[in-house]
Amino acid sequence: MTRLAPDDRAEVLVVGGGIIGLVVAWRAARRGLGVTVLDPAPGGGAAQVAAGMLAPVTELQYGEEPLLRLGTASNARWADFAAELTEASGGLDTGYRQCGTLAVALDSDDREELRELHAFHRRLGLDSQWLTGREARRLEPMLAPGVRGGLHVTDDHQVDGRRLAAALVRACERAGVLLRRAEAAELLVEGDRATGVRLADGTVLAAGRVVLAAGSRSHLLPGLPPGVLPAIRPVKGQVLRLRVPPAYRPFLSRNVRAVVRGGHIYLVPRADGELVIGATTEEQGHDTTVTAGGVYELLRDAHELVPGLTELPLVETGAGLRPGSPDNAPLLGPTALPGLVAATGHYRNGVLLTPVTGDLLAEYLATGDVPELARPFSPHRFTKVPA
Repeated sequence: MTRLAPDDRAEVLVVGGGIIGLVVAWRAARRGLGVTVLDPAPGGGAAQVAAGMLAPVTELQYGEEPLLRLGTASNARWADFAAELTEASGGLDTGYRQCGTLAVALDSDDREELRELHAFHRRLGLDSQWLTGREARRLEPMLAPGVRGGLHVTDDHQVDGRRLAAALVRACERAGVLLRRAEAAELLVEGDRATGVRLADGTVLAAGRVVLAAGSRSHLLPGLPPGVLPAIRPVKGQVLRLRVPPAYRPFLSRNVRAVVRGGHIYLVPRADGELVIGATTEEQGHDTTVTAGGVYELLRDAHELVPGLTELPLVETGAGLRPGSPDNAPLLGPTALPGLVAATGHYRNGVLLTPVTGDLLAEYLATGDVPELARPFSPHRFTKVPA
């Protein structure tokens, strides 16, 4: 039996209550729109595992120049965004920390790779400073003696993903967003237009527009017509959390990252003494099992980078799923199905891109115009439908 929900109809229905869905909802509500978020546990998802690096420069890979523009634009908004969110949430701190990032090389091959990356940065006009091994250890005395060199990027910072999610939930509630703690069973399409969703109990949530922000499960929503969204693959990342006792602080003063045996590793020190180590990259479907092998590899590589961390208490292990699009860039804006809007596929940049995603999607939802910054990330680039 089909029945309408008591709230009947929303102007905007956001399917997915992770940080991306929540920021879109909050920003849209601030623009005066009536918004409902549909998620069994708003504030959950990948943000509960993410280390929270805000690193558009040190995360940059060759061929990702369009994504760099989006990332740097979002990074530039983070300080004001964090302050506004803390106020809007009634005082909840996001853990935003302007600490910078140090990328280091542990052997001569890694040093040459880092040198090439530095040259790439310079060609793009990015601010990264080359350091000798001694200069890197002067900045971070806990680094291994064998560190051969490094790149210091003063504008790559961090935020606490868990605190960010909690603040967004509270800000949404205070802005009048309805948080519906349930799961979408089916996207409803009438007359070639998305009109809402049906819940498992048959309840219908009608909406003027539906925003699909369900991470790596976005394309799996029943009722979604074929070809509207590409497959969003889940990329598993295992993460460790250690505790730095007060007597050892500051253990590290900034984010530290390196390539060890061809694999990327990073250490993110929180102001409260937590040290986050991540992350593995595994393409194993929607599996979030923490494995002995994953924990071993992270500790082994982190020990080579910062030998003293093996003395720290290991307090938590976890695994999350990054939502990766076919080109590892997000899908932002209207899809080929009228009434359906995408906000997914952020891969390893979900936390970094939170402010700019909220701003761009809210602008589109309020005005109907796709902002210029969002156009390279239109879902139409996969469906071959003119934007």
